[in-house]
Amino acid sequence: MTTNYSQLFRMDGRHALVVGAGSGIGRESALALAAHGALVICADARIDSAIETASMADGLTATSLDVLDITAVNSFVQKNSNVDVLVHTPAMNVRKAILDYSLEEFDRVISLNLRSTFHMIQSFGRNMVARKRGSIITFSSIRAATVEPGQSIYAATKSGLESIVRTAAAEFGVAGVRVNAIRPGVVETPLTHQLKNNPEWYDAYARKSALGRWATADEIAGAVVYLASDASSFVTGTTITVDGGWTAIDGRYSPPL
Repeated sequence: MTTNYSQLFRMDGRHALVVGAGSGIGRESALALAAHGALVICADARIDSAIETASMADGLTATSLDVLDITAVNSFVQKNSNVDVLVHTPAMNVRKAILDYSLEEFDRVISLNLRSTFHMIQSFGRNMVARKRGSIITFSSIRAATVEPGQSIYAATKSGLESIVRTAAAEFGVAGVRVNAIRPGVVETPLTHQLKNNPEWYDAYARKSALGRWATADEIAGAVVYLASDASSFVTGTTITVDGGWTAIDGRYSPPL
């Protein structure tokens, strides 16, 4: 059988759900999937933002979804059992020293970054396994591999997420369901607005990568399309790093050569 490579990234007729599609990486992921033929549900806790994303291209619809509301998620899963691709992006960070961290802050970060991701993988994975097809894509971070002061709990959730991804891939693989993660570096999104507005911080982060700059959200969308499509049909249990070389190099100093 000869592969039709011109259709390798096409997803015509497939149903995709992008959670956190109201802005940033989630929005660009939804637009990219729709451009390759997928029928995309743009889900976000802020329905106005989801509607705005859905208005940007054909093949997009909007819905409100709070991933911390277990009842709402379970109801949504029952009504959308035909999802072929799940892209889950929500996360938060409380940037604070360990000695200053409160247990309430700890619980908030764990609940959104790790607990909700586990629940979404579990809930949609159950339907995908029953249907014997599907691709689940979650978002890790370079902080799963390298940290800095103030990143303890955020980094822990991302490391834990990658372990869940590997385990889900092992358990779902026999049914033909793939589970992968994307590990971005620093990306210009609404979530990094505070850092972007600090020139010293912004420049320091830009200098750390091999490319000498931050990523834009649309530069992450290619990895989403790849993992959602048949182009990655033999890829599962993997974390794809899209960080401009951040974790590949020691960016503190460029010696003369």
